[in-house]
Formats: sequence, C-alpha cells, structure tokens
Amino acid sequence: MKSRLEALVMEMVEKGILFEDAVQEFEKHFILSVLRRTKGNLSKAAEELRIHRNTLYKRVEKYYQNGHMIGARRRQVAKKTAQQAKAAAAKSSK
Repeated sequence: MKSRLEALVMEMVEKGILFEDAVQEFEKHFILSVLRRTKGNLSKAAEELRIHRNTLYKRVEKYYQNGHMIGARRRQVAKKTAQQAKAAAAKSSK
C-alpha cells in the first residue's frame, strides 16, 4: 500500500496538483468510501472514522453541495398515522 501511495503522490507532484487540492480529494474519497461501507449511516461512519458526527456532516456538506449528500441517508421523520393522531388527541383531551 505504501508503494502505491508513494507512486500516486509522485504522479500528482509531477502533474502540478496543489497540496490543498490533493488533501481535499483524498479526504472526500476517504469519507465517501466509509459512507458506502456503512450504507450512508453518518453516525456509524463518524464512529469508524473516529470523528464527531457533526464534524463528518460538515465535511460531507462541504464536498457535496448539490442539494443532497451522496452516499448518506437523511433521517426520516416518523409519520403519525391517522389512528395514532386520534389516540393522541383523545389522550390529551382527558
């Protein structure tokens, strides 16, 4: 793995890729790989990366600003059924 990484770095240096661009590309691909592995679960990915979930969310948001996060799932708000809503209303009126 070390030799492959060294070869990639040399190729990037030879092509004139800036350090900051290289770091961002690496980070973006690293995060996306872990998100795919955790099936888009931000909490599990953050745990695997050993960073805070909010930090991961901010990084994902930074790299994927096209309206949704590629490789990540959004939390689904639980929808109340009509029957549950009626039961809750009856309970609160007592």
